[in-house]
Amino acid sequence: MKAIFENVRILSLAEQYPGPYATLLLADLGADVILVERPNGGDPARAYPPFFRALARNKRSICLDLKSIEGRERLLALAAESDVVLEGFRPGTMDRLGVGYDAMKGVNERLIYVSISGFGQSGPLRGRTAHDLSYLAFAGHLFDRARGERAEFPYISYGDLCSAMFAAFSIASALFGRERSGRGTNIDVSMTDGLISWMSTYLSPAMEGMAPFEILGEPGYGIFDVKGGRRITLSIAHEDHFWRALCQLLDLADAAELRQAERLRHRDALRARIATALSSQTLDHWQPLLDTHAIPWSPVNDLGNVLDDPHVRSRELFRTVPRADGTSEAHVIQPVRFSGWSSGIHRPAPALGEHTDDVLRTIRDRKAPDPY
Repeated sequence: MKAIFENVRILSLAEQYPGPYATLLLADLGADVILVERPNGGDPARAYPPFFRALARNKRSICLDLKSIEGRERLLALAAESDVVLEGFRPGTMDRLGVGYDAMKGVNERLIYVSISGFGQSGPLRGRTAHDLSYLAFAGHLFDRARGERAEFPYISYGDLCSAMFAAFSIASALFGRERSGRGTNIDVSMTDGLISWMSTYLSPAMEGMAPFEILGEPGYGIFDVKGGRRITLSIAHEDHFWRALCQLLDLADAAELRQAERLRHRDALRARIATALSSQTLDHWQPLLDTHAIPWSPVNDLGNVLDDPHVRSRELFRTVPRADGTSEAHVIQPVRFSGWSSGIHRPAPALGEHTDDVLRTIRDRKAPDPY
């Protein structure tokens, strides 16, 4: 089977997490992703090999010094024969180097040029530096709206992954649009814009002076201890029928008919009763009962639990990829399956500059078109 993005070439100058995760999704679906890395050290994420490898499979690596005339000319020559350029530098950096959107459009009118940045290519904060936690804070994600206080510290880099998903979505959309119009485009992906978009169900009511729909105050929505040291989640968001089933299981018959408004008013007392009941038995006791009563729940898994879980194993999400030196590296595969289209892992993460000669051989004897 062919891959969806077969024969699509992406030049990726984006480092660390957002751009690499976006291009990982596309590389697994057949795109030829070429990492354009700085000669001395490459992507800073290479300092953490397992992290880098997790995002760099199915990609090739070349080294170009974009501070040199030769490096810029080679990048423009590659852009002339590519479909997408993705960069993640601070706004204005690529223009200062002479390889921004206008320069690249000058050599390839069909080029899709994507910039990922923290606060976007315009606005008063376009030049501010930050990392994931600060973007989450700016977008309102670190405020517990149910209690009016600080939320728990996030474990996952949601801002990075949010912008990566929007970048991958925008690239796929732009490729589809180019099939209709024949034109390329310039795409501005802001990490904070994406996170604010994810807050739509809170911000839209706020703009109208209304209270948002809120599930965090539900007594049956949270994390609870069970006997033996494990923890589980209950995720009864607002549904009365799930609440009644939980009350039936935990012998809370007097609370079974409470509607959501009443549950919210008595949240703390109800949550305490749930916690007491659940802590009396082990995970092995509760698991079949929660499933039988069709109550939304899950164990709180550590990484080992995830790797060993029978359901996860049945989904065949993990692969081991051989390297040329006889060793191997482990990967989590592309999570989306397409009937009739191939996806998967066909190349381990590249060494720094491993494919420089192969990639540049196609342009070595050509002069890059003059963008000016």
